[in-house]
Amino acid sequence: MPPVPRWAADEWLLGFARALRAAGLPVTADRERTFLVALAEVGLGERRHVYWTGRATLTSSPADVERYDQVFTSWFSPEQPTQTRRPEREVPPATRAALDEPDGEPGGNTDDEAVHARASGREVLRHRDLGTLGVEERQALARLFDRLRPRPPRRRARRHVRSRIGEVDGPGTLREQLRRMGEPGRIHHRTRGSRPRRVVLLIDVSGSMSAYADSLLRLAHAFVRAAGPRGPVEVFTMGTRLTHVTRALRARDPDRALIAAGEAVPDWSGGTRLGESIGAFLDRWGRRGMARGAVVVVFSDGWERQGPELLAEQMRRLAALAHRVVWSNPHRGKSGYLPVQQGIVAALPHVDDFVAGHSLATFEELIEVVARA
Repeated sequence: MPPVPRWAADEWLLGFARALRAAGLPVTADRERTFLVALAEVGLGERRHVYWTGRATLTSSPADVERYDQVFTSWFSPEQPTQTRRPEREVPPATRAALDEPDGEPGGNTDDEAVHARASGREVLRHRDLGTLGVEERQALARLFDRLRPRPPRRRARRHVRSRIGEVDGPGTLREQLRRMGEPGRIHHRTRGSRPRRVVLLIDVSGSMSAYADSLLRLAHAFVRAAGPRGPVEVFTMGTRLTHVTRALRARDPDRALIAAGEAVPDWSGGTRLGESIGAFLDRWGRRGMARGAVVVVFSDGWERQGPELLAEQMRRLAALAHRVVWSNPHRGKSGYLPVQQGIVAALPHVDDFVAGHSLATFEELIEVVARA
């Protein structure tokens, strides 16, 4: 191990944990603390001790090991970053064109072939399964998330607004006559106005959804960003417990928002208690008004640790309060998928729209479903 000043050891190790989170691993604040406490017992004397301590505390599945090895090698051996690095998966040429595209809209490039390659690369990324993307592809896809523009659904308001057609606005017409000193004038009309309808996003961050959790939070950030600082959008994560993360996602920068949300969620890649989590949402927030007349979107694959009866009962309660319930499943759009999981079977009778949620293209379709609700 390279020598590290004693006063800087904690910052150095925390930087490693945050680099893992930036690479896509579900590293929470609790795991960071466990990592530091474990290293305090093991010591920093040998490289292998740090490697296995980090691997035991900062990874949650075998799928995380490859990215963990890459970040560990580059962080602790910057002078020889390729000695233990595993060969990276080959990126298709069309996707490589999108990876090489600079931020923002291309400008000043009149090469038709280059423009076509970038467009093809973006189109490939839009339809790729988010759970199979590498680190570079996720970074390129993050730029495409910035282009999402969710629109809130609308509901009729109590107040009236002026209109060219509609019912006669008696008070407005009378004021017009008084202004004209009794002379006949234009007859005013009015109609009911509209207001944004509340949108509630319930995101499953359990182990079976870990490959999609980062992208789902990016989508939730797009909803929160489009609604504004006081917009009618609320976001919760579900695992072994329910966590309210709307405030964390109000950060303007998407990466900072995701880091803040990751620090707020204590149960990344844990078990699944969908029925209990939805029940906690209804008991604490839903019945008090957050779910009344709202469009509620549940992001989950339907795997439930507890019995399906509890989930069915809570979904029935949710459907009775909400204006519309949408369920987004990452396996819905894959060939050969059948909704046979107990959780999905229990929830479907109370769901208005059952949609796919495994790619950016399906997220765009989901945005349209919510806007039309």
